[in-house]
Amino acid sequence: MSKKQFKSESKRLLNMMINSIYTNSDIFLRELISNASDALDKRYYMALTNNAAIDRSTLKITLTPNKENRTLTITDNGIGMDEKELESNLGTIAKSGSEDFKKQVEANTSDVDIIGQFGVGFYSAFIVADTITVLSHKEGCDTYQWKSEGADGYTIEKMDEAPIGTTITLHLKADTDEMNYSHYLEEYEIKSLVSKYSDYVRYPIQMECEVSKPKGEPKEGETPEYETVKEMQTLNSMVPLWKKDKSDITTEQYNEFYKDKFMDWQDPFKIYHYSVEGNVSYTALLYIPSQVPYNFYNSDYQGSLQLYCKGVYIMDCAKDLLPDHFRFVKGLVDSDDLNLNISRELLQQDYQVKQLKTSLEKKIKRYLEDMLKNEREDYEKFWDNFGLTIKYGVYANYGAAKETLQDLLLFKSTNNDGYTTLKEYVDRMKEDQKEIYYACGPTIAAIKALPQMEKILEKGYEVLYFMDDVDEFAIMMMHNYAEKDFKSVNKGNLDLDSEEEKKAREELAHANKGLLEKMSEALKDKVKEVRLSDRLKSHPVCLVAEDGVSLEMEKVLNAGPVKNNVKATTVLEINPNHDLFKTLQKIFDSAPDQINDYADVLYDQARLIDGLTIEDPVSYTNKITELMIKANQ
Repeated sequence: MSKKQFKSESKRLLNMMINSIYTNSDIFLRELISNASDALDKRYYMALTNNAAIDRSTLKITLTPNKENRTLTITDNGIGMDEKELESNLGTIAKSGSEDFKKQVEANTSDVDIIGQFGVGFYSAFIVADTITVLSHKEGCDTYQWKSEGADGYTIEKMDEAPIGTTITLHLKADTDEMNYSHYLEEYEIKSLVSKYSDYVRYPIQMECEVSKPKGEPKEGETPEYETVKEMQTLNSMVPLWKKDKSDITTEQYNEFYKDKFMDWQDPFKIYHYSVEGNVSYTALLYIPSQVPYNFYNSDYQGSLQLYCKGVYIMDCAKDLLPDHFRFVKGLVDSDDLNLNISRELLQQDYQVKQLKTSLEKKIKRYLEDMLKNEREDYEKFWDNFGLTIKYGVYANYGAAKETLQDLLLFKSTNNDGYTTLKEYVDRMKEDQKEIYYACGPTIAAIKALPQMEKILEKGYEVLYFMDDVDEFAIMMMHNYAEKDFKSVNKGNLDLDSEEEKKAREELAHANKGLLEKMSEALKDKVKEVRLSDRLKSHPVCLVAEDGVSLEMEKVLNAGPVKNNVKATTVLEINPNHDLFKTLQKIFDSAPDQINDYADVLYDQARLIDGLTIEDPVSYTNKITELMIKANQ
């Protein structure tokens, strides 16, 4: 028996597989179990092809840890390999017998799930083992053993006859300070790995486990004695819940699966279970949680969409399949069609992935639209939990998803202070209304108290309440909805007056040009100008922004530890119908030098009304005191 060398530049390629391709040592067991499952499928398929009777229930995979010898053995009673196949499949790295077999059977049956694709999964065992032996017996052939200690090569020798199938024995590496290889021999660790990665392999994965049982029948009144015995247990559930017919699954089963898989103590809010057949076929079991995860709005939130391929666990957070604006969805996707990378740990960025992502996004959107239409109360509860992430989705990537998300948006409004969609708002618009009005503030009460609200409400126009920081940024990306532009009650010119009112205000402004210019000069470093307002009714003064950055945007962009020093271009508006304006006229005529102080005070008052800070509170209060004293002299 002589040692043979691996083909395909073995040493370099095998070292790369062990040290680079697989980033998680745990997956070696997943790969070996997947190979064993393929071998069982092959034996079953060949029996069907040859009209040979075989009881599928007798096919199984057995795991045997041996702490004394530091070995872990994986045995299957599948098709086995002859000498030539051992040479071909194990002697040539990246040569997949499963892939060849898959091509052979694809057109003939759908009852066989071949998992292996690349022919490298077997070599992941070298991450944890320094020696691997493969004993294999194929029906009608002799038994052979393949053995390797790594990149230096391998041997193949004839052995005494063994049962049909394959037995892989891993001799684990010695423990180091960085890695405890011994834990792969612990019963609890093996159970955990099977549960995580291979729970839905269609064949039973069995292992002899320790159980505590009563020792005989205790006499009445006696405390029973227990003993630890070993018995064979099946570690996997085999049939995934999502592969069952929906009519055979109870709500309780869906809920328990969710709570167990996604570590939530509450039942999910909504459940969506469906299958798609097409260019990319897949089954999805999706959940919307009842509550917002504690770290949901943190930048490091990973999401909880699991990916399976033919029932074999691939990854926990398939970010490539779910857009950020739907990251509240938890669940899993199981597809036979995805092109995984060589380690089956990450997705390839190809057409199939894009198709699947598009399909998931459309499905989730459709479910949300149906909830909004048919279960409005439930949708509003959902919105209270996760609406913010949809708003961020409208704003993100320069509004790339705005068409997808705009009809899912909800805002509270002056229409009974309840939620409304943009479509509902537009449908209620008055005939003469040209724009969709909104106002920003921390609460409904604060927005209602804004001086700018009075006149627009008097006109009978509905106003959306923007209470989240992202709201105004989101609609800025949308520009308009149903060809109706968005308009802030606190920005630009509202154009609410009739032509007669406009003319009268222009004449009044011309008559008081000196007063307005004096106030503008006093505030030249703070506002663009001081002008007479067309939006105020009972309040004396307000601060508005010109087109561009709004006052609300200024607050948001300058919040936090890093100051951006963003400034809105602002205008101080004076109510020409308020008694204050008459007072200003008199003061300008009698004591024009006092106008500067009045301008400063009114500007600071307007900032406070809008929830903005003032530069010098002490100066503000001193000026008010001085003006009050002068008023009584």
